[in-house]
Amino acid sequence: MAEIFKVIFYQPLFNLLVYFYNLVPGNDIGVAIIVLTVIIKLILYPLSIKSLKSQKALQDLQPKIEALKVKYKNQQEKLTTEMMALYKKEKVNPFSSCLPLLIQFPFLIAVYQVFRAGLSNGSFDQLYPFITNPGQINPVAFGFVDLSSPQILLAILAGAAQFWQSKMLIAKKPEVVSAGSKDENIMATMNRQMTFMMPIMTIIIGFSLPGGLVLYWFIMTLLTILQQQLILKRQKNQSPSISQIN
Repeated sequence: MAEIFKVIFYQPLFNLLVYFYNLVPGNDIGVAIIVLTVIIKLILYPLSIKSLKSQKALQDLQPKIEALKVKYKNQQEKLTTEMMALYKKEKVNPFSSCLPLLIQFPFLIAVYQVFRAGLSNGSFDQLYPFITNPGQINPVAFGFVDLSSPQILLAILAGAAQFWQSKMLIAKKPEVVSAGSKDENIMATMNRQMTFMMPIMTIIIGFSLPGGLVLYWFIMTLLTILQQQLILKRQKNQSPSISQIN
């Protein structure tokens, strides 16, 4: 399994990184990582679009879901039935936003290994015959950022981008109008807390990761934000229903 992962994910990404490193003027590893990130984003574009649309559809559906939870507060079986009926009516799959993200995990793991091994050790034995061996990779990007070691500023930027992305998809929650909706108000509060917790976790984890990986995550998040803006703008102009989004 490890060999399959290396052949399918690690080697292609490592070779692409070295190829762009050789190609870009000045052999700047930062520019090479940005180009590699754009290529990966293009490869994952169909999955990203589906995931973003599914997330937005689920967010738009939350007021109706919360209303059902209030109505059938003490009838769990009836609540489940009604929620399944709602998903079917609106043509929304509650799990469709998770699968694309799971599929992207192997790419993230491979990128992590590329930056851990490639930038630190220069494992050029993994290069394809047609990729020029640079001898060594200079981990200093843009003339002053060492991407082989943790970079606090990059971690903070990645966390800020994560926060921006999360805020874009938050749907406005209905106000609590009865005692029965107390649980839903608590859930909404928890969702708002997660909007802050995820960026904080990104920053904390980013403090211990190679700067190259955090730069990749930062650029990937910015590209995702751009995708979200385009999708939301298109939906606003066309004013589609939830069933039309999917």
